[in-house]
Amino acid sequence: MTTSPQQPLSGAMTLLLAAAAGIIVANLYYAQPLVGPIGAALGMPPAAAGLVVTLTQIGYCLGLLFIVPLGDLLENRRLIVGGLLATGAALALAAIASTGWQFLLAALAIGLGAVVAQVLVPFAAHLAPEATRGQTVGKVVSGLLLGIMVARPVASVLAGVGGWQAVFGIAAALVLLLAVVLHLTLPQRLPVATQRYASLIASLWPVLVNTVVLRRRALYHAGLFGAFSLFWTVVPQALSGPGFGLSQNGIALFALVGMAGAVASPIAGRLADKGHTLGATAIALGVGALSFMLPLFGPDPTPQSKPLALGLLALAAIALDAAVAANLVLGQRALFALGADIRSRLNGLYFALFFAGGAFGSALGGWIYAQHGWHAALVAGMLLPALALPAWLWEAAEHAAASQRA
Repeated sequence: MTTSPQQPLSGAMTLLLAAAAGIIVANLYYAQPLVGPIGAALGMPPAAAGLVVTLTQIGYCLGLLFIVPLGDLLENRRLIVGGLLATGAALALAAIASTGWQFLLAALAIGLGAVVAQVLVPFAAHLAPEATRGQTVGKVVSGLLLGIMVARPVASVLAGVGGWQAVFGIAAALVLLLAVVLHLTLPQRLPVATQRYASLIASLWPVLVNTVVLRRRALYHAGLFGAFSLFWTVVPQALSGPGFGLSQNGIALFALVGMAGAVASPIAGRLADKGHTLGATAIALGVGALSFMLPLFGPDPTPQSKPLALGLLALAAIALDAAVAANLVLGQRALFALGADIRSRLNGLYFALFFAGGAFGSALGGWIYAQHGWHAALVAGMLLPALALPAWLWEAAEHAAASQRA
């Protein structure tokens, strides 16, 4: 069966797509809190153990550029199911790996396979009618963000119960089950593109150069995602320090607090559907920057002020995660309105560009925290979304001029 983009998307199908996006993208983050145990079990030196996270991220970036664009060329259901089968095999290899190089190979493949989530989101946009496309994308992205937020604490808990191998074994089974479910439930979607793969990849540069909306939205979200990555790089270090003194389980519970921010995704989608993308973007950028002010101007954690300091930090986490969730949906809604024939390429480029911002934020946060401390890191996080302000002001001026001409 081939569906038309005008057919409404049922609530059950939207929920399935949201759950699938979360399950798939979570695979990127399971290894992050387990690098130590994995390296020790497989006899990996510390430098090589650090490659576990790095290779997963490299695989994901490569997949964004070389696999996600296939959504504009190949039948989408087959691409999604095939990617899930490959991801399940990579997770199984990670679970049974007996040497470091086997696990590192699996980590690279897991990163490549996780980009299936970014085939799924444009697929959901295609299935949804124009009037509710933003809401649909917002709900699916909510699932994706929940997968990101839950993955690390879940991995820590499962590893504590059954060892790190159990984390990847359970993930493999879940992904393979998901492949079966999506094969049975997803409709077919065959793109109209007739070009070959080489020309499809070659078209990425012209798409980037000729699409001002893509460049703007990538810049907006690179600043916010950089701030997000900086926050979650330095906060666990601060929470485990002498001021807060939280255990690893306490840090895992704190990480779950940010899940509340995912509710902003469908709200942002509804605002975008009503034509309020520009104003909502300003709110997201502003909230993202201002969220750092709560812990920055709050009390330092002492035995007396620790509950207040921890509460302000939790509010900052929720506000920042909400800003990131909202802005991600606003960006995808704007990009998916540009045409169904290039949606997957736009999505792949969008994610690749703002993930670069995230990598910069993580590196910056780690360096500033080590060299200059907690407050300096918070100031840096507050400034990152502000880097997008000139581009937003330019867009706002263009929008005002166009309104006057009309």
